[in-house]
Amino acid sequence: MKMRYIGTTDIEASVVSLGAWAIGGGPWWGASDTAESIGAIHAALDAGINMIDTAPAYGLGRSEEVIAKALAGRRDKVIIATKCGIWWQDKRDVIAFEVEGETAYKSLSPETIRQEIEMSLRRLNTDYIDLYQTHWPVTKEGSYLIEDTMACLLELKSQGKIRAIGASNVSIAEIEAYQAVGVLDTLQPRYSMLDRSIEQELLPFCIKNTISTLAYSPLEQGLLTGKFGMDYSLDKDNTRNGRPWFRPENRHKVLQMLSQWQDLTQQYHCTLSQLVIAWTIAQEGVTFVLCGARRAEHAIANAKAGDLTLSEEDMQRMRTDVLLLGEPV
Repeated sequence: MKMRYIGTTDIEASVVSLGAWAIGGGPWWGASDTAESIGAIHAALDAGINMIDTAPAYGLGRSEEVIAKALAGRRDKVIIATKCGIWWQDKRDVIAFEVEGETAYKSLSPETIRQEIEMSLRRLNTDYIDLYQTHWPVTKEGSYLIEDTMACLLELKSQGKIRAIGASNVSIAEIEAYQAVGVLDTLQPRYSMLDRSIEQELLPFCIKNTISTLAYSPLEQGLLTGKFGMDYSLDKDNTRNGRPWFRPENRHKVLQMLSQWQDLTQQYHCTLSQLVIAWTIAQEGVTFVLCGARRAEHAIANAKAGDLTLSEEDMQRMRTDVLLLGEPV
């Protein structure tokens, strides 16, 4: 497994990391079996993955609780990345979503962050969080100041409760506001070979400022595995319905492209998923790739992508094929 440092810290993490959104279950992902999820986490660790990314919002705390059970006796071997900013304990200004009878709000005020860190520490059964990230920006004018949020995170770091600071789903202007107060170690943006918008400005900015990136949805919610054929029917509540590449006319184009890479999977002795993950890891500015798994075999398969090294020629061929797809319709 290839390893890389988080930002300018001495924290070394696996390039393939375990994304634990689905482990939280709930209406987005359906019921989640705790024993099976723990098995997936153990399999990931045994296969060389040492970073797990979660959030309180994943199953309203369930994901963090399952991770705590899985890491009993192994906490010092694992880098835990979790988040703050989604709050359902009382009413706030900006509604994030409604789920399981709860209304969740976006809040990055020092008041809620100080409470959130204690709740996450308790759920995760640990004394510290390795990487603490803001989950979503709060865009309502006057709702909070980034400098106050960052000052609070720096305070938590000085107290030893967190080791590194990150932000998810933010713009360059927001990053600069964080950096005006302290060091931002990571960003967590959405990125896949089908969703490359961050290549224009965000990734070059991160390279220039030594900010690590944790790319989520590298397999475009499973589409790039090749397993979502034209006969696959999505339930009306499935989160994939909102992704344009899952529309039948777009899905057909993607499946055709993937079918052209059979010689590459044979050459590298890998699956389509592993090929795509390896390509993503190799893109300039991408530091880590978050891959979800609720079953042991999926975690093991994802981890193997961290050992693959694709030739420059093959990576360029894949990029060319992706560009020929054009934009989704």
